[in-house]
Amino acid sequence: MALVSRIPSISSSSGATQLRKIKSFGVNPVCCINYASHSSSPFTEKHSIERYQRDSWIYKNELEQQSGSCPILPDPSYVRDYDIALQLPELKKMLQVLREKREGQGGCDRKGPGNVFLVGTGPGDPELLTVKALRVIQNADLLLYDRLVSNEVLDLVGPDARLLYVGKTAGYHSRTQEEIHELLLSFAEAGANVVRLKGGDPLVFGRGGEEMDFLQQKGIQVKVIPGITAASGISAELGIPLTHRGVANSVRFLTGHSRKGGTDPLFVAENAADPDSTLVVYMGLSTLPSLASKLLHHGLPTDTPAVAIERGTTPQQRMVFAELKNLADDIVSHQLESPTLIIIGKVVALSPLWPHSTEETPILVETKSSTNTLQ
Repeated sequence: MALVSRIPSISSSSGATQLRKIKSFGVNPVCCINYASHSSSPFTEKHSIERYQRDSWIYKNELEQQSGSCPILPDPSYVRDYDIALQLPELKKMLQVLREKREGQGGCDRKGPGNVFLVGTGPGDPELLTVKALRVIQNADLLLYDRLVSNEVLDLVGPDARLLYVGKTAGYHSRTQEEIHELLLSFAEAGANVVRLKGGDPLVFGRGGEEMDFLQQKGIQVKVIPGITAASGISAELGIPLTHRGVANSVRFLTGHSRKGGTDPLFVAENAADPDSTLVVYMGLSTLPSLASKLLHHGLPTDTPAVAIERGTTPQQRMVFAELKNLADDIVSHQLESPTLIIIGKVVALSPLWPHSTEETPILVETKSSTNTLQ
């Protein structure tokens, strides 16, 4: 039973104590999850009804026992630890079924472990999936998916596959990175065809390299299926060339998140303020004021064209065009939310949506058409 026992139950002893407190009040586990109403988000919200409907297999026992209403628990740590505890029985059962299936097919020693596929699903539009990604998704046994895998992409998953949400949002990680590693390893060792679904490209700010390194050290074969990263997919949607002769001779991808947190984005250096280069900032909403200040301090012109794109390539796409000096304030005034990509550079002015005079900035453009055409 080593494979089963490897699946982490609760990430800390304090979490286990909290779990006992919840049980002592006789609270029904499933209804303790703070369901959000059906939203217009194209992605998986952390406690959305869509998420729990999609992953209902893993709450099978509790769904069968559910009989009434219960109070909502306000502390996210309670919800996370309880959610994981609810999942454990079905995860262990599935592992055992896979293990017995392998033994019935001639034994573990002769069959070897299963494969893990790191699959990029692009920025949201399901038509941007590669043919190879679609084939792997439709033939998976188990899919571990992130928050930024769109609902439309998840609708393409095969009918016999099991889905497990392992997404992360600010202040709420449904699974830690270490727990995700162990889940991938446990099911791969049991012979499952495991797919790790990530928005964009798995090796561009997706921590795919960490998962690949961990699994390869454990003797698991990992295959990477690239996806269209947000920078490429969203810039193409807006008609922005990331490089353009005579305008931008290079492009640089930045993350707005520091590994240790804080307001200063990682990898911001003096040479990032290059007027002949294009900067694309992932996950940079909260740190943009600091980033913009540094870029201006190091000589990037204040009137450098820029754009922030929320939920790019999806029907809910919204964009704010502005000069760099105004971009952070304009994002706040238009209340853009994550996920938002930021593109900074002269190439932004080549977009057909860029205002033709400074008096017209900032401009907010909302895309509501289900065909994802520019309005």
